[in-house]
Amino acid sequence: MMNDARVRAIAAARPRAWRPGAWALATLCVAISAHAGARAGTSWDRLAQTIHAQAPNIGIKAILTSLDAYFHLEQRHLTDKPLVTIVDFALSSAKRRLAVADVRTGKVLFYTYVAHGKGSGLTYATHFSNQAGSEASSLGVYVTGHTFYGNDGYSLRLHGLNPGFNSAAYRRDIVMHGAWYVSKAFARKYGRMGRSWGCFALSRGVESAVVNVIRDGTVLVGYYPDPKWLDSLAYLRGDLMAEQTQGPDGAIGHASRGVGVASIDAPKRHLSDTAGTPARGSSPTS
Repeated sequence: MMNDARVRAIAAARPRAWRPGAWALATLCVAISAHAGARAGTSWDRLAQTIHAQAPNIGIKAILTSLDAYFHLEQRHLTDKPLVTIVDFALSSAKRRLAVADVRTGKVLFYTYVAHGKGSGLTYATHFSNQAGSEASSLGVYVTGHTFYGNDGYSLRLHGLNPGFNSAAYRRDIVMHGAWYVSKAFARKYGRMGRSWGCFALSRGVESAVVNVIRDGTVLVGYYPDPKWLDSLAYLRGDLMAEQTQGPDGAIGHASRGVGVASIDAPKRHLSDTAGTPARGSSPTS
């Protein structure tokens, strides 16, 4: 496992020679601002439009912000998988607002529902927090970690990269898992989804497929048009390290090659990483 200084060094280092796959991606890319504002007529916009056509609920700015985050993390070799998961928290929870897209082709692999935290609001998420006990969702850029079986079944660890916004995600047990209260039937009955304790809760039956595709080092972005958060995205061009990637024993979750995220050596006591062993996770409320 890397120490804190080593991960900072990787984040600040001049990118190495790009791999063929990264070079192909670069041909699609143009320089866009930290706010990921639209730039008409560019290849990057065309990629965003391709994604939007398959996931029409999700806003173009949410897509562009997520692509921007992916591009900068890929440049710094903090991901080597061409996937980005976009969660548009500006939308009602009754709408499909999560999309997993292949950045090489723009193909959307999943387009589905996701709940927000109880502390963030009822139908719409309007409040976000990085504080333990808030039961709120956190905005920001994440890198996915390892899977485990907890009280909510098959689940995915998440490492937040935005200091002050989602940097406590690992310590707060903010994960991705399935939940009974996330379904089309629930939305029809109540006009919204149920709410988690801050986790990205998916419909039962789809969570395993999504988790298996995005696990171990892909980029996830929880988007909301919050000016302070958007301004903070300049960090993507500098120091990427924050407290969130440390396990309880201080171990850093990044793999030795500086790409992806490896399993944390000492998971929190109330979580279990032993396959088939249930444990208390971030159990939801409705």
